[in-house]
Amino acid sequence: MAPTIHFVRHAQGYHNLSTANHVLPDPELTQLGEEQCAKLKESFPFHSEIELVAASPLRRTIHTALLSFQPVFDAHKDFKILCIPEAQETSDVPCDTGSDPAVLQKEFVDRGLPVDISLVHEGWNSKEGKWAPTIPALRNRAREVRKWLKSRPEKQIVLVTHGGLLHYLTEDWEDGSMYQGTGWVNTEYRTYKFSDSIDTEDIEGNKVEGGDDFTIIETPESRERRGKPAQAPSRAEEKVLYRKGIDGWEAQGLQPSSKERETGKVSGGEEVNGSRI
Repeated sequence: MAPTIHFVRHAQGYHNLSTANHVLPDPELTQLGEEQCAKLKESFPFHSEIELVAASPLRRTIHTALLSFQPVFDAHKDFKILCIPEAQETSDVPCDTGSDPAVLQKEFVDRGLPVDISLVHEGWNSKEGKWAPTIPALRNRAREVRKWLKSRPEKQIVLVTHGGLLHYLTEDWEDGSMYQGTGWVNTEYRTYKFSDSIDTEDIEGNKVEGGDDFTIIETPESRERRGKPAQAPSRAEEKVLYRKGIDGWEAQGLQPSSKERETGKVSGGEEVNGSRI
């Protein structure tokens, strides 16, 4: 049986404080971000059921996983956060570009922290080829993550990743541009299960390689937890929401590539506690 996935957006990083901070390379969490992790650690009800914690290999996602899911690592001394390069953020601006493997080795592995970077290879942060900040490439690697998750033997998995990529991963574009480039607040978690049906087209209606988009659907309990109707939008409705979400990002000047962003004006998106999240 395919696992249940708890997707988590990282805690507040220094790049979330202002758009000017998007020039910061692979930024750390703020003090508020660390406090958000502490709150998630206390409120997350499934620690005892989690069999795998995975994360994007950026600093903010790794630290969010370490701090928020400490009870998992306390209970299982052999567990490590498995870093998934395909789960990195969408754009090629400095704040969304990860550090080289040697840097991650020194900062996490050599310090004895429970972090596994065995899947993080040279070039993962190049933002070229499969890592490019283009919509087709983003859809493809999001599908690759879903395929990988579905193949895992664990029954309950946490994946800590990023506000933009989460929309590609879940193919859930409801409120996609409520905030700056996302509908997820920092350290929000939502729970998804894989669809019983096989969708042979992606959210844009393109035929997918291999004939399976590995569709996931948010659970009714998860939707109700965040004040939404229990029934998730249909596939047809999600296709409409996808276009609305992409248009909203373009209106915010949040095209994935730096070159495209230079032609737009970053605006829009609600501020929460003085930060554009």
